[in-house]
Amino acid sequence: MKTKTWISTFLIGSIAIGALSGCGAAKLPDLQVVDDKYRTSYEVFVYSFYDSDGDGIGDLNGLTQKLDYINDGDDTTDTDLGCNEIWLMPISPSPTYHKYDVTDYTAIDPSYGSMEDFDALIDAAHRRGIHVIIDFVMNHSSSEHPWFTAACEYLKELPEDAEPDLDECPYVDYYHFSRDLIEGATPLKGTNWYYEARFWEGMPDLNLQSDAVRAEFDSITDFWIAHGVDGFRLDAVTSYETGNSEGIIEELTWFNDMVKAKDPNLYIVGEAWTDRRTYAPFYASGVDSFFDFSFADSNGNIAKVIRRAGTSADFAQSQINAEELYQSYNSEYINAPFYTNHDTARGAGFYTGDLAQAQTKFAAAMNLLMQGNAFIYYGEELGMRGAGKDENKRAPMQWVDDSKGDGMCQGPANIDSNLKMTYGSLETQQDDPQSIYNFYKAVIRWRNVHPAIARGKTEILTDHAGNSLCTDTICAIRRSWEDDTIAIIYNISEEPGTLTIPEGYQLSQWVNATDATDAVTTKDGQLQLPPYSIALFIPSES
Repeated sequence: MKTKTWISTFLIGSIAIGALSGCGAAKLPDLQVVDDKYRTSYEVFVYSFYDSDGDGIGDLNGLTQKLDYINDGDDTTDTDLGCNEIWLMPISPSPTYHKYDVTDYTAIDPSYGSMEDFDALIDAAHRRGIHVIIDFVMNHSSSEHPWFTAACEYLKELPEDAEPDLDECPYVDYYHFSRDLIEGATPLKGTNWYYEARFWEGMPDLNLQSDAVRAEFDSITDFWIAHGVDGFRLDAVTSYETGNSEGIIEELTWFNDMVKAKDPNLYIVGEAWTDRRTYAPFYASGVDSFFDFSFADSNGNIAKVIRRAGTSADFAQSQINAEELYQSYNSEYINAPFYTNHDTARGAGFYTGDLAQAQTKFAAAMNLLMQGNAFIYYGEELGMRGAGKDENKRAPMQWVDDSKGDGMCQGPANIDSNLKMTYGSLETQQDDPQSIYNFYKAVIRWRNVHPAIARGKTEILTDHAGNSLCTDTICAIRRSWEDDTIAIIYNISEEPGTLTIPEGYQLSQWVNATDATDAVTTKDGQLQLPPYSIALFIPSES
């Protein structure tokens, strides 16, 4: 993506982001968007995003129409979010609305459009500098996939005491069939066979140790790379081999080596929904990233610190601990911080009371200002709500207040009818300087101005005597990358905070999640931080 220069000024209240208090409007710093694997990624559930043909279901053409919302690629505007990568949840044919049970790995689900529509999306995204990665569901297929149905038909005809002949039906080896009832298995009706299906019977687990299965996925990745994808999100990697981390690492290594031999610039991120100590060794596979579940969801490090179940110093140290751990397995690792996704409750529901909106904003900033390739789930930038059953977490994107307005989707069939959004639609928020949407835009812009935010190593800021500047409520960290050095100081509290300005730094930009017009200020060497505000410092001019 080319480097963009923001000419127009983005205002939060009467204070320009990037301007010092009292200076009024000021030109925003030039963007320094580096074309590498460190990006700001936007997860899209096509089904619920934007409906271009009026059938109530989102589609690829609808997403293409809304690319300018994510990033318009125009140097002279500041109306887009500034994200430069999209993760598409599954788009291949499937009997379910979520499409994590695939029936054809080299096709587009008809409800989403055609392969021509996909090619048009990729082309339009690339023209805007947006990379596109697709969900790659390799742990299991649909029970309606031709591989599985062929295997089942063969086993149903097989004499009771006979062993399968792979020359007659190679697809038996594609799955984990057994005459023994093993954990996670379900009966194959009409036979004395069982098959492994740990999610549910409609998702039979694939045998990733099978050379034939690996050859299939080798060919499938060829197909999607030829159609211009920039990488793959690997679903459910902890389920590849239940209770066998070494087996998982071997399979991840195979996939990574296979894909990177085609193009080393392709990006791979894995979903390993477990604790940090368990998934950190997966980095030895060479896979670029794994989602950092330690900081995510209502019980992750971010929400805990905001609810004062941990200190601001804990937030700083937990980032350092994570970086050092991942580094120990792969020096080229790229962390993948996220706050929510399609399997978790939405972040706006984590907090209650008068400070709920401020805390919702602030949590987003804590995620976006972490090292790595940061991920945002669609609609979080609007403070959408959704908890409980999965359908609620995948509600229609709130473009306008009218649920029947242009492009609005119906959402999954079983979504709760009484699901209400607290903070309004994009239509309501886009011109409101206090909105969650505009707060997101401001913080994403910081990532695009300062490459060190994503790429630098986290260090705790200290005073001249080497004492940590972190406290129970103040988090003070520094990152450097090439010629970019920044210090980020958070006040994770509903009370104002004060800090001695770090030696050698000057205030550059700030955001306030509580009141966008209440400025971060400096006086007599002291930094005054309003509640739930963040200051960004750069080295002092010599």
